[in-house]
Amino acid sequence: MANLKTETSPQIYARIGGVLYLTLILVGIFAVVFVRGKLIVAGDATATANNMIASQLLWRIGIAADLIMHVCDIPIMLIIYILLRPVNKNIALLALLFNLIQTAVLVANKLNLVSALLQLERVDYLKTVDPYQLHAQMYLSLKLHDIGFGIGLIFFGFTCLVNGYLIFRSGYLPKTIGVLIQIAGLCYLTNSFALLLAPKFAHIIFPTILVPAFIGELSFCLWLIVKGVNVPKWNKQVSMG
Repeated sequence: MANLKTETSPQIYARIGGVLYLTLILVGIFAVVFVRGKLIVAGDATATANNMIASQLLWRIGIAADLIMHVCDIPIMLIIYILLRPVNKNIALLALLFNLIQTAVLVANKLNLVSALLQLERVDYLKTVDPYQLHAQMYLSLKLHDIGFGIGLIFFGFTCLVNGYLIFRSGYLPKTIGVLIQIAGLCYLTNSFALLLAPKFAHIIFPTILVPAFIGELSFCLWLIVKGVNVPKWNKQVSMG
């Protein structure tokens, strides 16, 4: 691994990764809070359908924002792998694989958001279907998206646990960040498995359970932007590998 010293400085990777990570967080917040949070009326399929029909462009922008978020996820996972592989290459690769599956699941899950919108289009082949039935089917697509999102985050929860361990062991990133990322992983796993196994309990703990996860991820990306890694210690870890 000694040849890593001749590659691009880890600080450049850290800063690029931090900016992309922050972009991912902000775009994700926009899609969840300012699009779906604005248009979806909990428990009311007809009101949700009317909102989506009136704001189809906004709904499509939200889907596009989600896809931009997942596009950013690809270089982020590569950069984090590069930054953490001096600690343990195989374990860093394991985290990358968990993350890759998470992104693949979440990208495929966007089809549920597209399906919800398609069922509200005023086209001939849908005119024979009762509008209330279409609204119910549309709302079911949204519920499937929520479950698909939870399933994807199971893999991201394991990503956080593994990356948090590597950060804690690295010596060139703060141990506190490693602990926060592992806590984030536990929060994602708790929320996702509760969604599948105990939906009523999941509604009670959501979104509070995800606040520590948000803090952990935001702290990590801001640290990468502002501080980056301790380059001498990173080089030392590389030479030891």
